[in-house]
Amino acid sequence: MRNVASTVYLVDDDERVRVALARLLSSTGYLVKPHSSAEDFLSHHDPAVPGCAIVDLMLPGMDGLGIQQSLLSGAVHRPVIFLSGRGDIPVSVKAMKAGAVDFLTKPVEASVLLAAVSHAMDRDLEARREGERRQSIEKRLASLTPREREVLTHVAAGRLNKQIAADLGTVEKTVKVHRGRMMAKMGVRTVADLVRLVSSVNAWQGKPSRPEPPTGVGP
Repeated sequence: MRNVASTVYLVDDDERVRVALARLLSSTGYLVKPHSSAEDFLSHHDPAVPGCAIVDLMLPGMDGLGIQQSLLSGAVHRPVIFLSGRGDIPVSVKAMKAGAVDFLTKPVEASVLLAAVSHAMDRDLEARREGERRQSIEKRLASLTPREREVLTHVAAGRLNKQIAADLGTVEKTVKVHRGRMMAKMGVRTVADLVRLVSSVNAWQGKPSRPEPPTGVGP
């Protein structure tokens, strides 16, 4: 049974709905954490727990969209599936633009809900893997000396050792030493691997995938 260890946060003020959906999801192997209000959910929510959230749109107090915005404002990318007692196209469009996995109308068919949850779990797993990869790369970048970071930028831009040496005002032998240490710390063996890694970092930061190296100064 897939996603056995994944958690579904279920937020609905209707107890009958919570019980019915919790029973369905539990029977499929998910761990369900039910909440009757947005405030209760947010006070107990743990972003580190893998899974998704099924949220009723019309809640007393803070509504479903409020939950979504609260998570996003806290940089929490929890996949959210919205449930609504009526079709509301403008609201559903707003929710989907903000990253909702799906917007379903009550009463929802079991197969439709489970398919949406499965998709949400896949999205959560992918996001967590990407987050771990990003943290790993950032940790490796932080281990570089200022000179090694300069060399990295030049190498990723396709510069040869002798060109880098001229730009940085040093000798080629010194560049080779910095380059070797930099490649080892970054955990890459080829320039192509380094370029892909740098492109990922630049994409996260909204920078060009392969910027021109800075002009160098003396060692």
